[in-house]
Parts: sequence; C-alpha cells; structure tokens
Amino acid sequence: MSLGTAAPMSLIPVVDERLRTTSLCLAVASGSRDDPDGLGGAAHLLEHLVMSLPLAGGASFSERVERLGGRANAETGLEQMLYYAQVHADDADEAATLLLRAFTAPGFTQSALDDEREVVLQELAAAAADPADAVQDAVLAALFPGHPLGRPVGGDPRQLRAVTLDDIRAAHAALVNAPAALTVVGPRIPGALRGLPRGTRPAPAAAVPPAPLRPVSGPAFALPAEADYSWLCLGARSPRAGSPLRPAYTVLAQLLGSSPSSLLYRALRGERQLSYAFQAWDRGYREAGAWRVLIGTGPDQAGEAVEVVRGLLARLAERGPDAADLQAARRQAAMGLVLDAEEPMERARLTADRTAAGTLPWSPESEAAALRAVTADRVRAAAADVAAHLLVTVRPEAQR
Repeated sequence: MSLGTAAPMSLIPVVDERLRTTSLCLAVASGSRDDPDGLGGAAHLLEHLVMSLPLAGGASFSERVERLGGRANAETGLEQMLYYAQVHADDADEAATLLLRAFTAPGFTQSALDDEREVVLQELAAAAADPADAVQDAVLAALFPGHPLGRPVGGDPRQLRAVTLDDIRAAHAALVNAPAALTVVGPRIPGALRGLPRGTRPAPAAAVPPAPLRPVSGPAFALPAEADYSWLCLGARSPRAGSPLRPAYTVLAQLLGSSPSSLLYRALRGERQLSYAFQAWDRGYREAGAWRVLIGTGPDQAGEAVEVVRGLLARLAERGPDAADLQAARRQAAMGLVLDAEEPMERARLTADRTAAGTLPWSPESEAAALRAVTADRVRAAAADVAAHLLVTVRPEAQR
C-alpha cells in the first residue's frame, strides 16, 4: 500500500501478543505554538477537521472507527498534535488505513470549515466559562509573556474567526511535512504500516529558531472574586524538554501532588482542610518547561492556600525532603509510568508524547530509572528555583 504522505513518519511498534486490541497514536511535531501570528487556533481547528471530514464512503474517520466498535479522538498541544484510536485487533488494518487517509488527504471545503469553526468556538466558550481551565491559560501567559508558549492552546475566538480555507490548507501542508511518529500497541503490526521506517529519528534542524524568552514579571497575587469556589494556579519555569534536570522537577511535583502521602496533601487537606481538589505536574517544551500546582478552594481560603505552597517550597529549598517522603515520591512517579505503560492506549499516547513525535529516544524503563536516581539535593535545588520564581494566578479574579 502507498502511504501517500510527504511526512517523515516513523513507526514505533509495541507488540504484545496477549492483547486483543490495537491502539494507534499518530503524533506530529507541530502544535498551537506554530500558529501564524494573528491566527491563534488554526492548529486546533485543523485537528477538528481531520477527525470530522468525510472520507470516501461518506463517514469521517471518527465515525468509521466508532462504527467498528472502537474509540477515536485527537488533541492539540503546544508543540504536538495527537490523533489516536483503539479498535479490535482484527480491525487494525482498516483503522490504520483510515487514519493515514484522514491525516494526509482531508477534503477541505468552505462549508465544513464554517461548521467546524462554530463547534470549536463552542468548545472555547465552555473552557472560558470553566475557571479551572482559564486559570491554567493565565499562568502560562504569565510565565511566557509575548511568547508562543504563552498562547491559549485552543486559540483566540477573534483570531479563529479570521482563519480562511487557504490558511487551513497551508497549515495542513506544513503539518504533513513535520516530523511524525505512529505508535502501535497491539498483538501485531497492521499490514498497512509495514512500509514505515521503525524507531525514533533526530528532528531536522528547525527552520525557525527557538523564540527568545523574556524575563518573567508575573502578576501579583490577586484576590478571587466573590464566588462559591475559586481556582489557583501557582507556576514557575522549569528546565526545557530533554534536560537531565527535569526528573527532579517531576519528583518535586509528586511531593506537592494529590497523593495522600504528599506534603501538600498533609498540609492543605489533612491539617487545614483548605482544599479537596488539587494536583501538581511539570511539562517540558523546546525553550523551557512549566511547573504548576492547581488548587480549588473557597475564595476566603485562597490566600492561606498560597502561603501553604510557598511555605512547603521554602522548607524543601532549605533542607530538602525527608528520606521517606523522597522515596515515596520517586516510587509514585515511577509507578505512574508503569500503570500508563500497562494500559495500551495510554502507552501509545505516552510514547508519542515522550518521544516528541518520534524525534527523541525514550522508554518507560529509562525514565523510571532517571526518576529513581533523583537525590534530595536535586529536589532541594529544584524547589529553590521554583520558590524564587513562583507566580500565582486566580480565577475568577476580583475586579480591581
């Protein structure tokens, strides 16, 4: 079969003959940060169109997979787009063929663009109305002012309305020529994919150099609006993707995460009953990463919750974590990889993400080993870095 694609696409196979399903995840090294100036949301709109446009036979890729009894979805990130599906192994050849066809040869029309644009605008309106979503966009904008990483991933409604059919065709032409990898987790490799080169390959030199990062001077902490509930997002820049320093920031996020064994759980929920919903995580990008804590709490408790996080970071920066807490955090972070790797669809998505669309070598075992090797001194240094540059955003925010 001819793949009919200009993309430098590779295949990352994970064969497990015990499985009865096949999971496919196509990762492309292009995301919302690559939207042209003034057209924020073009990548997100393109993702929707690839999944929803009719293929030969009348139904879209998403519908065809669902009619097979499977599941299909897609997502746009800052630096990657993912298209994925999970079907019975007997239907894997058909699903793989449909995925490649939808990705490489979508039949764009003005009416389809107009229709899907309205769907995306509805999605953005729903996100804007959810303070938990809005506060995360706000902290990225504060961490990366005037930088592509600070743009809302979903796009800007005003700019989205300006995207034309020619803009979408240009975005698609760039997409199919970006580095891409198709991860397959199943009992065998679909025949439609056997012509793809296997493994990861270094990304070509970027045509556009990384965008310079401005100094961060984020907003002062503003009190929440009078509401029943508010969301806080505390964040700081962290090391870029591929940095050997990154595992320490992952372990630091585990120490301040939602586990009952975490320092934040004990202080925020167990001792002070300030929050029921909170989590911490860290992501790396080309120029830098973003370390974040998200907390839901009452408006009158927001200031105290912020001080709890700052106090814990200061304590860790001064003397590092206790041995037992460090051991638990390292084991939890490594076990998270094990759990994801044992669920086929999550393994496919995790591989797509960690290999940066097939351009970086990665395995769950190598990442777990790096997490287990994190020392108390490395966590202390990471905590000191985060504490010195911590920004706080809140939604809904009180009018000044």
